[in-house]
Amino acid sequence: MNIAVKALLITIGTLSITLGVIGIVIPLLPTTPLILLGAACYVKASDELYQKLIKNKWLGGYIKDFREKNGITYKNKVLSLSLMWISILGTILFFEINFWLAAVLIVIAVTVSAYILSFNTI
Repeated sequence: MNIAVKALLITIGTLSITLGVIGIVIPLLPTTPLILLGAACYVKASDELYQKLIKNKWLGGYIKDFREKNGITYKNKVLSLSLMWISILGTILFFEINFWLAAVLIVIAVTVSAYILSFNTI
C-alpha cells in the first residue's frame, strides 16, 4: 500500500477515534460507529495501531463486541440513545435557539438513532 494512503487512513482513523472518545461525553457524536471506523482504518493501514486499539481497556470492548458478536450491546444502545436525546432536548428547552436549529438537532437525533438501532443488539 502506498505510504500516502497509509498516512491518510491513519489520520482518518485517529480523527475518528478522537471524535468517538469525545462522543462518550458529548452524546451528539455516535461513539460506536466512530470507533469502528477508526478500527477499520487502522486494520488497513497499521496492524500495530489496530492491536493497541483492540487491547485498549476502554475502547477495545466496542470493537470486540462488534467483530465477535456482530452488533452493539443493549446497554450501549440504551446509554447512547438516552444521553443523546437528553442532551438534544435539554439544549432545545433550556437555551434560546431558533426553530430551524431545533429542527436540525431533531433531524440529527432521529438519523443517529436510526443508525444505532440498525445494528444487531447483543
